[in-house]
Amino acid sequence: MHFRTQIKNAMLVNEGRCFRGTLVIDDDRIEEIIEGDAAPLTPVDEVIDGTGCYLLPGVIDDHVHFRDPGLTHKGDFASESRAAAAGGVTTVFDMPNCLPQTTTWQAFEDKWHIAAQKSVVNYGFLFGATAGNAYELGKLNPRKVAGIKLFMGSSTGNMLVDNEASLRAIFEQARLPIMAHCEDSRLIAANMDRLKATCGDDPCVAHHAEVRSAEACYRSTSLAVKLARETGARLHVAHLSTARELELFEAGDPQVTAEACVGHLWFSDRDYARLGSRIKVNPAIKTEADRSALRAALRSGKLFTVGTDHAPHRLDEKVGGCVKAASGMPLVQFSLVAMLELTDQGVLTLEQLVELMCHHPAQLFSIENRGYLREGYKADLVLVRPHCPWTLTPNRIQSQCNWSPLEGHTFRWRVERTFCNGFPIYNRGHVTDEKFRGQAVCYNR
Repeated sequence: MHFRTQIKNAMLVNEGRCFRGTLVIDDDRIEEIIEGDAAPLTPVDEVIDGTGCYLLPGVIDDHVHFRDPGLTHKGDFASESRAAAAGGVTTVFDMPNCLPQTTTWQAFEDKWHIAAQKSVVNYGFLFGATAGNAYELGKLNPRKVAGIKLFMGSSTGNMLVDNEASLRAIFEQARLPIMAHCEDSRLIAANMDRLKATCGDDPCVAHHAEVRSAEACYRSTSLAVKLARETGARLHVAHLSTARELELFEAGDPQVTAEACVGHLWFSDRDYARLGSRIKVNPAIKTEADRSALRAALRSGKLFTVGTDHAPHRLDEKVGGCVKAASGMPLVQFSLVAMLELTDQGVLTLEQLVELMCHHPAQLFSIENRGYLREGYKADLVLVRPHCPWTLTPNRIQSQCNWSPLEGHTFRWRVERTFCNGFPIYNRGHVTDEKFRGQAVCYNR
């Protein structure tokens, strides 16, 4: 028996347009989209009045670390997917640097089963590249694997690939999009040695951007772009952090694109004085000029997606400086409201936000039937309300680590409801059913 839900009087934002209308959900699909005041073609079981709200496609966060398996003292698919749902995020792509690393097909399948058992939102996974598995990458199932994650800096063990011959082999063999973390590991090591000589064994976190410098980012990103151009690989550079790197990208380029993360769009190096290691991430938060350039690139089209690099740590793991403090921030629950605030500031339009956080991730990974408000597509939706101030306090945080670098900030937008596959998983402050499970994403390749 079908259950049909009507969301009426909302402003629908989709594919460059914003219009008042009605959307009808039939079980897990969008059945009907009606512009204006017309009634649905057939009766519905529930009516939700969206007056004063905006209805968006559910956010697709293409870059999260949910810590499952092996690092679940920080978070797991249950806790972090609840945080995603509370933030209007209906699909996440998890990175491979867990324990064991997702660099074999068995590890990939094991992780798939963990998410199926725990996640309240939809999920996909990137397969980790190593110096030794390049020739396995071309054999990956394109219907099950989102893409390939390549750490050209900032990783440990065999997931750090900084030898050009090994990198070239990966680019040549990859048949799926490569998402690359680009920092020059040798320059970072030299910068750290120099800083330790003057500041001691654990320099203050305010020096983090000197260690993981703009030059380290540019060298590595330019190499990745060069390899992509020479091999024809589809490259997506993760978490751009500098103005200079933007010179390597062009709006509308179908082969080489870039992601910005909310942390680099929100914070600058001036915030180290206030927040210290809470905003320590790799690549480092850079200058106000870099942040301004990244924000401008949201409008110009040089940035293709916005993700979070959501990476929860316990607060006791964030103690220390450039060496000892863990790198990473938990942001998935508050990425949408943070970006909506940037629309209020004129940084980008609401239509551009939806492109960056919904449409473009779906395009990049060829996601099947998600990322848009379209009849027949999966009903992954978020209803948000403007002009509704609230202050972020720890009791609102769903992530297991129970802290956020955004604590104390008063937001002007609120996530009212989140629908995942047509199910109302989040409603006005509460995850409605922790037994509900999202679905594995399929790819139309």
